[in-house]
Amino acid sequence: MEHRTAMFPGSFDPFTAGHLNILKRALTMFDEVVVAIGVNIDKRGHFSTEKKLDIIRQATKGLEGVSVISYDNLTIEKCKELGIKHIVRGVRNMIDFETERSIADANRILAPEIETIIIPTAQEFAHISSTAVRDIIKHGGDTSKFIPEGVTL
Repeated sequence: MEHRTAMFPGSFDPFTAGHLNILKRALTMFDEVVVAIGVNIDKRGHFSTEKKLDIIRQATKGLEGVSVISYDNLTIEKCKELGIKHIVRGVRNMIDFETERSIADANRILAPEIETIIIPTAQEFAHISSTAVRDIIKHGGDTSKFIPEGVTL
């Protein structure tokens, strides 16, 4: 049987409990999921790429079939480079869905051999966004209910 690999791309600034939920569900469909931190030199994130890699590794410790990388080119180009035919994206609401659908449509035009799978976040994580977590951090709040267990920011 063919080894099935998917890429789960994002800025992950930071990686949240919602992201982990999507990743675990993607692992039920794929043998391997590559969590890929997109690096945009024009956007300065809250966390460095190195810290993001560390956070995701902490969050996924003990999970089989997960690897973590960073990349600075188009997602579909990185998929082609790695021989990956599926992109996994999570959505919390209809606004996220419309954004992800537009990206998936553009990717399909550029690389029709790469399919995007959109997974709705489980309801208990739908309120969590990286933006909200960054705001909580900025104001000295408790992020423990928003980030994966065992992660130190």
